[in-house]
Amino acid sequence: MPSVPAAGRQFVVEADGGSRGNPGPAGYGAVVLDPATGETLAEAAEFIGVATNNVAEYKGLIAGLRAARELDPSASVRVRMDSKLVVEQMSGRWKIKHPDMRPLAAEAARILPSSQVSYEWIPRERNKHADRLANEAMDAGKRGERWSPSRSTADLSSAADASAARVVGDAAAGAARARAALAGGGAGMGSGSGSRAGADTGALVSAGVPVAAGVAASTSAQGTEVGSAPSVGWGTSADLGAPATFVLLRHGETALTPSKRFSGSGGSDPELSAVGRGQAERAAAAFAERGTIEAIVSSPLRRCRETAAAVAARLGLDVHIEEGLRETDFGAWEGLTFGEVRERYPDDLDAWLGSAKAAPTGGGESFATVARRVAAARDRLIAAYPRRTVLAVTHVTPIKTLVRLALGAPPESLFRMELSAASISAVAYYADGNASVRVLNDTGHLR
Repeated sequence: MPSVPAAGRQFVVEADGGSRGNPGPAGYGAVVLDPATGETLAEAAEFIGVATNNVAEYKGLIAGLRAARELDPSASVRVRMDSKLVVEQMSGRWKIKHPDMRPLAAEAARILPSSQVSYEWIPRERNKHADRLANEAMDAGKRGERWSPSRSTADLSSAADASAARVVGDAAAGAARARAALAGGGAGMGSGSGSRAGADTGALVSAGVPVAAGVAASTSAQGTEVGSAPSVGWGTSADLGAPATFVLLRHGETALTPSKRFSGSGGSDPELSAVGRGQAERAAAAFAERGTIEAIVSSPLRRCRETAAAVAARLGLDVHIEEGLRETDFGAWEGLTFGEVRERYPDDLDAWLGSAKAAPTGGGESFATVARRVAAARDRLIAAYPRRTVLAVTHVTPIKTLVRLALGAPPESLFRMELSAASISAVAYYADGNASVRVLNDTGHLR
């Protein structure tokens, strides 16, 4: 049985929710932890029927706060969730616009005085206990049963994860290494880091990205990665030098682009349309005017090679093919619209939307597989072009994956980024292992 804490102590509440279909069969999970020992003090999970991810996440928050209140209504509670939406809305930094969210947020706010509760975003990899509880609840609901704490293995699985834990994500790993080095008297963050963070925040705002949910929230979460190391902030130390900068250009339109058909590496390998060729030329003119590109790499697929060739002709550079930058293989979904896939393969689509490990019908690639491939290509390019600015002509999924890894964001963030044809994004990679998103989905050169 969970132990009852002494009055007035501190709790950590981790909560999560999920929907297999969004909306679809949904459930939540929440766990109350002792922050000093990591001991599980209480667990809660429930299948809630058909709902969206966000509703399930708020339900998980409410259950976690109620469990903490039952243990000690005077406790200080630190809520940790991988839902940036819930964290930012409950922290008061984002407005609550959706009518379904307002009553849930109000209910959560009434459980404990606001002075006793704080919120922190964490990567999905650090919220596995609550995620497992939510999935147990959904699995129980699928069987027509209620979740039972006596049959739960979420706590045991989380303990096994903790014994083999490592810091994950580009941003978190780099920050942890830097803090550990400073704590041991070694060289740490460069003197340019402070201005770098400020500049990148501005770039994200101009691109329409909610910075509190990306850079700022990730930085806050990183502050707890190394337990005994002090939080040193952006201190002055040895200069890290110029980064390797990837300018990420999505290829121009093909005949499949306007109708948003699945077009990966397992399909017909379409050429650029007339519109796409015009987009490639405008991108080439923009890069020629800026004069900063030092090398060009491209996906092996035709639409990228044609886009890269247009830029290379303007800049007088060769195009080097990087196989790891090819688009996802969408299997039997190639050439279909989302609606057509929903009609023909509804269960496979739901699984794909719900898990990065699920692959499209017919032997396609999962997002987890693509992420490993893209990360390996990224590492090869960083090693091949240190401190240089490289144009990488590639596709939607590789670009989103590079951005996601740079931010330390969870896999589901891939569904929350928009990338237009021939748009420009950019990520800088520094010598300490940190990555910095500079631009996302810039289409100014196409106007």
